Amino acid sequence: MSTMKEQYNRQESAEDAHRWTFLSNHAHVLVCVARDKDARVRDIAYKVGITERAVQRILNELEDAGTIVRERHGRRNHYRVCGELPLRHSLEAGCTVGRLLAALAPETEEE
Repeated sequence: MSTMKEQYNRQESAEDAHRWTFLSNHAHVLVCVARDKDARVRDIAYKVGITERAVQRILNELEDAGTIVRERHGRRNHYRVCGELPLRHSLEAGCTVGRLLAALAPETEEE
């Protein structure tokens, strides 16, 4: 039987898990796109837990940086991830977008 303090600590730990994350929303959106090349903005927003407007802004920034290529297929967008690009921060020098995705979304193909 657990004590009240143990129950409180478990509850606090579960709450803390939802307060912050190791990855940015940019990384979360990139993982979604890598897993589903035809993902809709609405679906990405739901999975990441941000607004559709925020997803659209992030997709535009990823496209402007050359990290993704957006192509129109009928009424839908299709995304291609440019895995050979290096990550943007000096602490991640030598690591590519593809290597990051291989660790985070191993079921995806690197392009």
